[in-house]
Amino acid sequence: MKALCIVRKRFSIRQDMLKQKVLSIFNSLTVRNSEESRTQGREHRLGSINESDEPPTLEEIRSWNDSFDKLMKSQGRRVFREFLRSEYSEENMLFYLACEDLKKESNPELIEEKARLIYEDYISILSPKEVSLDARVREIVNRNMVDPTPNTFDEAQLQIYTLMHRDSYPRFLSSQIYKRLLQQTQS
Repeated sequence: MKALCIVRKRFSIRQDMLKQKVLSIFNSLTVRNSEESRTQGREHRLGSINESDEPPTLEEIRSWNDSFDKLMKSQGRRVFREFLRSEYSEENMLFYLACEDLKKESNPELIEEKARLIYEDYISILSPKEVSLDARVREIVNRNMVDPTPNTFDEAQLQIYTLMHRDSYPRFLSSQIYKRLLQQTQS
């Protein structure tokens, strides 16, 4: 009986240590994102998840492998953004999130302002964070900018979402960032 109590106590301690490791990794992503966000102005609000949020469970992390949609609708979006940053393509996620933010807006003046900022930050050929769009989609966006709506960038957002899904997502699943998080959660 005493041996069983000792084993349970060791198991409980090990679980606590594991949870701390996962939380530490997850929070390191949060800290880096929040530190960089302070210097990046408008990007601060986009896709943020509070530091008080629980780290993802093993089941949630595994679900990211099942579906890109599950990844994008979970805390995995922050981990994926970290991966995109490591590949110098974070602007794709930032653009996607800015479009999602625009869709929530109902004030016409704010819609126009946000659309202009998105255009300047991600569509303009002068932007250092320009996303890669084909000529057809770029022309649609230019026409839509005459009278911006919350759906001004829908075609462009879909093209970038598809690019991340087909190009970056498979590499993310093979990346050290994903594998390390998965391994540490399993341990």
